[in-house]
Amino acid sequence: MGYGQHQSFYLRDRWLNKAIRQLNDDARFFYDKEAFEKIGLGKNMVQSLRYWSIATGIVEEVFNEERKKEHLITEFGKLIYKYDKFIKFQDSAAIIHYHMCKQKEPSTAWYWFFNEMKETMGTKENITQEFINWVKENENKPFSNNSLKKDIDCLIKLYTSGQSMFDPEEVIQSPLSKIGILEEKKGIVYKQNLSVVNVGHTALMYVLLDYQINHNIDSISVEDLVNKPGLWGRVFNMSRATIVNALTELSMSNENPINFVRTNNLDLIRIPKISPLDFLQKEYSRKVEVLV
Repeated sequence: MGYGQHQSFYLRDRWLNKAIRQLNDDARFFYDKEAFEKIGLGKNMVQSLRYWSIATGIVEEVFNEERKKEHLITEFGKLIYKYDKFIKFQDSAAIIHYHMCKQKEPSTAWYWFFNEMKETMGTKENITQEFINWVKENENKPFSNNSLKKDIDCLIKLYTSGQSMFDPEEVIQSPLSKIGILEEKKGIVYKQNLSVVNVGHTALMYVLLDYQINHNIDSISVEDLVNKPGLWGRVFNMSRATIVNALTELSMSNENPINFVRTNNLDLIRIPKISPLDFLQKEYSRKVEVLV
């Protein structure tokens, strides 16, 4: 599992765009000694951006023929760069959030906070201690409590930056603050129940399609959507009622509708056969046409 790789810097607006621009020209940009000057960030920020680029699904880290690490822009990253390079769409922010939460690596704190942590509110100190306890039970290798504390600090800032005008650091927005899933008031952190508007129909459908491929399924139950890690109820903290309403809306879509079958014993969703990236390509091109 992965901890403390963000150098204590949360993701900032325009950072992902900066990374893609550089990686388009040089797949080993993050190992360039002059990278910080070329991109206009501090040295530690460049290391932080390397982590965020991978964690958000924008790039993948691979070994080239010389057994040196490179960072290749993913198909998702190419779509973002083409259609929403500054993460203006609500759906883009929600999908990036999903990428960070759906599995234990590389963003273990994010996976735990949204999938495993049962409480919906708590102080930063209590949340950190719960995370430490969970890691102790699930980690085989040595770890630093201080790294876990930094992960929780960074996680909270990623979603709340800009809420407080009293902290000069927080006027620098994070692209994920727009989904509104966390709020911090008087030292208490609250998970917010997200609505369909917070997440977006495109992001909700993308999660279903991605989950379908990763788990080799063609249908899923409402119960799973509410309770299983990596799905709407956990990742987006959505209530059962909101999930059912969203399913009803997705079943009425003109293109690639789901088949939502409601019975007395089991509410089942049959997922259409389309790749998540093909679906995203169509949705983004449609969104851009509407804006134009």
